[in-house]
Amino acid sequence: MSLIQIFKNKKIFLLNIFLTLYVSINLIGGERGLISFFEKKNIEESLIQKEIELAHKLNEIEKKNRLLSENINLDYLDTLYREKLRFGKKDEILIRLK
Repeated sequence: MSLIQIFKNKKIFLLNIFLTLYVSINLIGGERGLISFFEKKNIEESLIQKEIELAHKLNEIEKKNRLLSENINLDYLDTLYREKLRFGKKDEILIRLK
């Protein structure tokens, strides 16, 4: 019976303990906790890096497109068909490297 009396007298204290435990557990774990924060931060950093790489690739493709579409750059066109078609002139020696 004394245990029941102790709980009745100290119910606010026990409520504070349970609320503190609940908040601390959810602060560390859980969907919006500290661990989840660091995981999402790592994902954000990797996505930013991927965005930079994709922007760089897009700039390269746009540059190549401009060389072929507006004023055709004959040097670039020559380099392109030699590279893709393995084409050369009669007096040239082509060396294939692996």
